[in-house]
Amino acid sequence: MNVFVIGVGLIGGSMALDMKAMDDAVLIFGIDHNPVHLDEALELGVIDQKATLEELEKADVVIVSIPVDATVQVLPKVLDAVHDNAIVFEVGSTKQNICSAVEDHPKRRNFLAAHPIAGTEFSGPKAAIKDLFRGKTNIICEVEKTAFKLQERALKIFTDLGMRIRYMDPKSHDKHIAYVSHLSHISSFMLGKTVIEKEKNERDIFDMAGSGFESTVRLAKSSPAMWAPIFEQNKENVIETLDEYINNLEEFKQLMLQDNFRAIYQEMENTNHIKEILNGIIINT
Repeated sequence: MNVFVIGVGLIGGSMALDMKAMDDAVLIFGIDHNPVHLDEALELGVIDQKATLEELEKADVVIVSIPVDATVQVLPKVLDAVHDNAIVFEVGSTKQNICSAVEDHPKRRNFLAAHPIAGTEFSGPKAAIKDLFRGKTNIICEVEKTAFKLQERALKIFTDLGMRIRYMDPKSHDKHIAYVSHLSHISSFMLGKTVIEKEKNERDIFDMAGSGFESTVRLAKSSPAMWAPIFEQNKENVIETLDEYINNLEEFKQLMLQDNFRAIYQEMENTNHIKEILNGIIINT
């Protein structure tokens, strides 16, 4: 089976590693705009061969794992190039614009929109790791628009990788993911920015940073090349979540100014309910 991975970084590279491990007959072809990434991927064994978009006619599976703005531009060209029995899926963090970009494409039936909820703050071929997707959720959108036999092939890949499947429409996906993913990244970036700016005057601030700070700011190490386009494509939902988040921060600040620490305690105690929600998710997974 010829698998073409467009974007040989964390997600695409990790999928390639697992697919190669599962089936000796899988041959991984890598496509990337960065030649250094292709060299690294080849050296690390993430891919078997370098390739170009012009070679997609021999692909059985195409994984598009590039920034979402680039996906909107590249995906129609990929569908133009593949044969009728190839399955093409992308793994981006937004769905509405991507699905709209190919809704009228003659080979729309060859495409499946997917979003594996997995990853780390690292990027590039060196970030690719085995078993990244085991036990993780994969959100699939507009599955009914994909040819059934191609759905089956993609779903087998996802289940073999260890993912559980959830179905959602693109609009709902983008709204919900703005809360649980996109807002988290913005919060981390802005916390990092705040501390960096303060550190200019207080050089020892990072000496006092503990594990709590490290875990909270971890996402600020994520690639701006990936995340800026996500915020752009999901702008409306991200602004809505930011409005709610900023309102909660302002309310907390006012309670501080009023010395109302009883109310602050109550707010934190109420928010502790998040532990039960997250424990339930982990158990069900």
